[in-house]
Amino acid sequence: MRARKSLGQHFLHDPALLKRIAEASGATVGEVILEIGPGPGGLTRALLETGATVVAIEQDARMAAGLLRTHRDASFVLVQGDALEQDWAALVAPWTSIGARWRIVGNIPYYITSPLLDKALTAPLPASVTFLVQEEVARRLVATPGTGDFGALTIGIQAVAEVSIGLRIGRGAFRPPPRVDSAVVQLVPRQTPLVPPEDIGRFRQLVVSLFSYRRKRVHRALREARGVDAAAADAILAAAEINPDLRPEALDVASFVRLLRIVDAAGGGEVAPEGR
Repeated sequence: MRARKSLGQHFLHDPALLKRIAEASGATVGEVILEIGPGPGGLTRALLETGATVVAIEQDARMAAGLLRTHRDASFVLVQGDALEQDWAALVAPWTSIGARWRIVGNIPYYITSPLLDKALTAPLPASVTFLVQEEVARRLVATPGTGDFGALTIGIQAVAEVSIGLRIGRGAFRPPPRVDSAVVQLVPRQTPLVPPEDIGRFRQLVVSLFSYRRKRVHRALREARGVDAAAADAILAAAEINPDLRPEALDVASFVRLLRIVDAAGGGEVAPEGR
């Protein structure tokens, strides 16, 4: 079937590559896999061959009909709809309620990568998340402080999960080929996240606001984002053990975690959205 540009569809058909992605996910017998955007079902087939049950969410009615025909005799459940609007944990609850481990896997549309990552890493958490994403995004997810790829997305994800890049896949492997290369990223939720779930929203807001001033010293960025005077900014950064002359992009994840705790303890004005 012809891919729909409006849904960001780019299909990977090479059985060897699909098998490697399924293997990278860690899927195995007795587990349940929530697959996001199965499309024509190549990755679905590879996941089913691991012995896992697959619960797939597909928005395209054409693809959904084909998936039901192809996998009608397999341990397969199809949910037709928008993945962002579904309750993922509820979909796999019939299996997880009896002790099965669950994972999230998908060749996901590039234009909704960030919201899908956010949803995947919102409690209750899976054992792992394996997404095929734009290679540029993959580099951002594993970036280190002081590099050009390091940013608010990096910090938000690394605070709650350990991230690694596995297989890299060139654009020519897809039909139709996208304009960029892709990579498989593996995210394993931390048993103890650096930021508690109830604080994630405020943590991301703080990080994004400071990165709005990524080229300025963190002392100035904090004053602008937080609306505090120089003395207050000095005190907050000293308590958080952060060099005020560094730029936000030079701070590691742990520094932002400490900063959130100190900012919360200090009180004062709210962090301005987008640093304004």
